[in-house]
Amino acid sequence: MAFNEFLADKLRQSLKERKVVFEEKKMMGGLCIMVDDKMCIGVIKDDLMARVGPHEYQRFLDKPYARVMDFTKRPMKGYLYVNPAGWDNDDELSEWVDQCLEFNKEAKSSKKK
Repeated sequence: MAFNEFLADKLRQSLKERKVVFEEKKMMGGLCIMVDDKMCIGVIKDDLMARVGPHEYQRFLDKPYARVMDFTKRPMKGYLYVNPAGWDNDDELSEWVDQCLEFNKEAKSSKKK
């Protein structure tokens, strides 16, 4: 199934405005945006995929429209899905992007050196 191109464009624009260097990879039937060779944020169908990290996980999970990312039928630690009602406002989307970028600083790359 295709991913939401409107959301993908909003993410691209948001990252460019922040002058963040990123790479896009199509995976899991969606779009994953990599920052510093690490999964940062993305789009799966109509949902935002947010890598918020384990420290802020519960705080962001308690937000309306956020839910556990269980793509493999098992929860993925530090990752959430956010349905469209939770990202359609620019301020809300900006908060998700900010948190994902903040966690990205401490996340480890799985890329082999």
